[in-house]
Amino acid sequence: MAAPRTLAAGAPAPRKATLTHPGKAILAGDTEICITFPTGHVKTQLQLDERLHPPRYEGIGDCVRRMVHNHGVPGLYRGLISLLYGSIPKAAVRFGVFKFLSNHMRDTQGRLDSTRGLLCGLGAGVADAMVVVCPMETIKVKLIHDQTSPSPKYRGFFHGVREIVWEQGLKGTYQGLVATVLKQGSNQAILFFVVTSLRTASVCGNTPLDVIKTWMQGLEAHKYHTTWDRGLQILRNEGPKAFYKGTVPHLGRVCLDVAIVFVIYDEVVKLLNKVWKTD
Repeated sequence: MAAPRTLAAGAPAPRKATLTHPGKAILAGDTEICITFPTGHVKTQLQLDERLHPPRYEGIGDCVRRMVHNHGVPGLYRGLISLLYGSIPKAAVRFGVFKFLSNHMRDTQGRLDSTRGLLCGLGAGVADAMVVVCPMETIKVKLIHDQTSPSPKYRGFFHGVREIVWEQGLKGTYQGLVATVLKQGSNQAILFFVVTSLRTASVCGNTPLDVIKTWMQGLEAHKYHTTWDRGLQILRNEGPKAFYKGTVPHLGRVCLDVAIVFVIYDEVVKLLNKVWKTD
């Protein structure tokens, strides 16, 4: 009976999980936003390109070429600052709500099954959509849409926010709320439910909602009574294919997100660990 105790005593103690410093996690997350933002910018431009009028862009390559020609490389980052400002509260709300819900939905053994995980993800997505993502995305879309106008009126992020709030009140930053809630809720439910290899499903399932959301948050949002109204107009005027505008850059952004989260994120944290001592 002594042998087992001796082996147990000689076994190495399990390593304690190393937690990433919140500041480093935020910087690494902002790095991901900066890298993937141009793909989201192109996606938004293509989604705003109506077929009823002469299309501005012939495709992804033409969109990128024109944006760089007219505004330089910085033009591909128009609206980025709204996402950077919102990244911290978005992450806090999303994971805070998911943690809160999952703590209350675990079984007696402390386990969270896939169905409950999906519901927790849904709740987290709805919460971050209502609190952070909708105003953040609305400002981003308006800034990008304004850039394509014959006479852009927003000189920058702060000027744009001031003008939007002055003209439309705080509700001007909450346009497309229903579409955003539907998109974020379903997106987070899927992402928290499926394995990484199946994340493409969230893109195919969410792109139609993303197209509607983009239009509801653009400069011409006042033309549409409801999310449903805009969806019917797109279907009636442009056909079902219009709901999948920007799918390629959207998918590219998601793939970059996955790569960054599982590869670049850890490398950025390692680099920060060398220059920023927090232990």
